[in-house]
Amino acid sequence: MNWILHLLAAIGRNVLAMLATIGRVAIFASDTVSHLFRPPFYAREFGHALIQIGWLSLPVVGMTALFTGGALALQIYAGGSRFNAETVVPSIVAIGLTRELGPVLGGLMVAARVASSIAAEIGTMKVTEQIDALTTLSTNPMKYLTLPRVLAATLAVPVLVGVGDVIGIMGGFLVGVGRLDFGAATYLHNTIDFLEAWDIASGLIKGAAFGFIVALMGCYYGMHSGRGAQGVGRATKAAVVAASVLILASNYLLTELFFSA
Repeated sequence: MNWILHLLAAIGRNVLAMLATIGRVAIFASDTVSHLFRPPFYAREFGHALIQIGWLSLPVVGMTALFTGGALALQIYAGGSRFNAETVVPSIVAIGLTRELGPVLGGLMVAARVASSIAAEIGTMKVTEQIDALTTLSTNPMKYLTLPRVLAATLAVPVLVGVGDVIGIMGGFLVGVGRLDFGAATYLHNTIDFLEAWDIASGLIKGAAFGFIVALMGCYYGMHSGRGAQGVGRATKAAVVAASVLILASNYLLTELFFSA
């Protein structure tokens, strides 16, 4: 019986720790959003974050989308050929990219690049007591460090997703025309005919949600980083893992909300 009690106690401790973390993250998120409506607003920090998160993430998101679109075209063609349905390649590539693969892969790539960077930067500032110095100078660290990054990611990631969708569809087009013997006009015609505005809009909404998650996790774990190099390393790892898992979970919830009917 003792081992059963020890097992239940361990499970209970982990569940309580998880619930406590969820509560702290929820409070951190609400506190971050509340600062959006209270001055001052640090435009310079926002602009710097916008460049770091948006512009500098464009190459990796673009390359990911390009090769994903090409691979998706090959896979759909190979699967469709079993049912004599090769003509669905353009429409399925476009719908799959705009609804799912574009925002999810874009969000994951941004999480790998941005969440780790934010967590490491803010964690290092905490270790070197720069955050304490901000407080001493009557500067709210949440408003100066967290809000600009979260707002920039929320606005920049949908743009990255939109650009990634275009590049991914172009990747499918290049493979379809150059490798699968589709006519260029036919491929583009099928893409345009079957792609609806809501397919694109739903992906952009997902991108905004994923951007919010990525920056929030980076800032949260950076602010709660342990002391020393190991503490910063653990915070960086935890930020990427948490952001990636939350992106996948929220993607399912948003897909259920948007397309369950």
